[in-house]
Amino acid sequence: MKRILFIVFLSGLWFVPQAQSLNDTSALEAVVVKAYFSDQPLFRAPASVSVIGSQVLQNQPDFSLLPAINTVPGVRMEERSPGSYRLSIRGSLLRSPFGIRNVKIYFDDFLLTDAGGNTYLNILDAAAVGRIEILKGPEGSIFGANSGGVVLISSKRLNQDSTTLSAGISAGSYGLLHQKASAGLSEKNFSLSLHQSFQRTDGYRNNSAMKRKSFQAMPQWNYSKAASLKILAMYSDLHYQTPGGLTDVLSQGNPRLARAVAEQQKAGIFNKTLFTGISHSQLIGPNFRHLLAITGSATDFENPFITNYETHKEASLGLRTYLELTANDNTWNWQYGLETQKSRSKNRNYKNNKGVAGDTVNFVDLGARQTFLFTRFALTTSDHLNIEAALSLNFYNYSFASIYPIASDKETRKFKKQFMPRLAMSYLLIDGLVARASVSRGYSPPTLEEVRPSNLEINTDLEPENGWNYEGGFRLSALNQRIYLDAVLFRFKLKDAIVRRVNTEGAEYFVNAGGTSQKGLEAQLTGWLVPQKGNGLLRGLKITEAYTYSKFKFTDYIIKKVDLSGKWLTGVPQHSLVSSAEFYFPSKFKVYIQHNFVSALPLNDANTFYAGKYHLLQARLNYSRLLSKVLINFYAGADNILNARYSLGNDLNAFGGNYFNPAASRNYYGGVTLSF
Repeated sequence: MKRILFIVFLSGLWFVPQAQSLNDTSALEAVVVKAYFSDQPLFRAPASVSVIGSQVLQNQPDFSLLPAINTVPGVRMEERSPGSYRLSIRGSLLRSPFGIRNVKIYFDDFLLTDAGGNTYLNILDAAAVGRIEILKGPEGSIFGANSGGVVLISSKRLNQDSTTLSAGISAGSYGLLHQKASAGLSEKNFSLSLHQSFQRTDGYRNNSAMKRKSFQAMPQWNYSKAASLKILAMYSDLHYQTPGGLTDVLSQGNPRLARAVAEQQKAGIFNKTLFTGISHSQLIGPNFRHLLAITGSATDFENPFITNYETHKEASLGLRTYLELTANDNTWNWQYGLETQKSRSKNRNYKNNKGVAGDTVNFVDLGARQTFLFTRFALTTSDHLNIEAALSLNFYNYSFASIYPIASDKETRKFKKQFMPRLAMSYLLIDGLVARASVSRGYSPPTLEEVRPSNLEINTDLEPENGWNYEGGFRLSALNQRIYLDAVLFRFKLKDAIVRRVNTEGAEYFVNAGGTSQKGLEAQLTGWLVPQKGNGLLRGLKITEAYTYSKFKFTDYIIKKVDLSGKWLTGVPQHSLVSSAEFYFPSKFKVYIQHNFVSALPLNDANTFYAGKYHLLQARLNYSRLLSKVLINFYAGADNILNARYSLGNDLNAFGGNYFNPAASRNYYGGVTLSF
């Protein structure tokens, strides 16, 4: 039935009479990609990059980035319980029991991912995000060591010569409350944006409450026509409980239960993070630009866990700088730069006495250092051909020193330097049709959390994973920009894949799993069935389809004399489809409906346990009205309208079959935002 509806939808688009070009900022032709230094139209970009613009974010709840990110084919964001995020790009979930690994993330010009490979994405308030770009596949050539992909998050931008003030509040099922307030001032040479938020929820399951307070300030000073200085200061105080995975029997019987031992031990996360940055941009002549960005962060982290009570005192310092030279006629540009970052963590483990730190168990100091040089050259040889070539030279090492129970000297493990090339091209075949292809190498060393996981043992045998990625695709724009189709086929051969395992006590450890063969198809289609207009009852109808096919399998994977070669990659569904419709009505009334289908997925490397397929349906109503100089936006939404039983984040390779983290049943939210 789904396939029939999809074919009918495509046919309807082709036979709708041609209309005038639309002034719509979400149209692919109008979207600009900022990832590769110089802005370029997404339509001509020779890369698998997706842009989540302000319109897509406004269709979703402003207290979570998850629904918006999951509209991108090839990308899967999970939330095992409120605040416990995981992010996978093209199957990079194997290494993430919690948190985000093997994906490089930046916030504006600054490094959100630390040198140890960990990213605290959950410290951000979704309402402060203005735009997201996602680069899929190895992009290590200009963004350092990763084999999963890159996420570039931008803060909200201010209009020139404006003063803004906004405040909003929303509430919903299971004790949800989200409050936000922001202020902005933009003058000729100076701008300042402030954002504050508070969010809490009781959670759907026992022991799954979450509370976060955050504040963000970003001043920018254009002190000359050719130079600007930007500062970022962000503080987040986050606490969320972790209910733990359940067996299939327990999750089906009462999905609101927490795992008994997790509730008894008051398992959860306490994270206080100060994140700062300063960047300077300077034009040196008409065609020469220099950028320097320095990032610093400090984190106070506590984790009462089932097996122990762990604390981290973390600090990171990073620098990214590059020079850019552009031709007078913009036919080519060249960049050369450096990124270096150092992180340290004082890890302390105690016995967990029902949420209280007890006797000392293990103390260790950890450190990581990564540095890479990169260069990129982009050339437009004609009105049809774009070529990009990039290369980076990467250095990585980590260090450790035991403090207790036995003190030892600091030891350092250095990995071999790695070259990561990338070659890509796009070609305009005819007006409205672009073909593209690329080849790139990815490399990702083990993170500090994998070197010293919750079993408290330092694993110096863990090797980096690496591989080559090949892809080809096309973008189509038709019927005066009413239809946009972006499709790509890719093949990624990964060696020494890092995989999470769990011992009989519930503590995790990591091993190299030989390799993986990852073949896939990603396609996204956007179409205006009814062009936007100023009269009638239905004043616009926009449809979007995003499909992902993943044929991901292990190769040469033998563990404990069991050959798992040919098994499906753990945690990755073969099929996913996201369908959405935006209905525009008079008086700025809008209805948004989204349907997600996810096929069954394996929960362990042996493929003996699976999570079942599921369908999710959500809807949101928006109504805006201008009273005097105050814009009032009312909204209400519902999630999981079909009341599906599913897990939005499973515990992979869990001991004792405790795989399932049941997500909330049917739930609702509503709120109001005032903008002055």
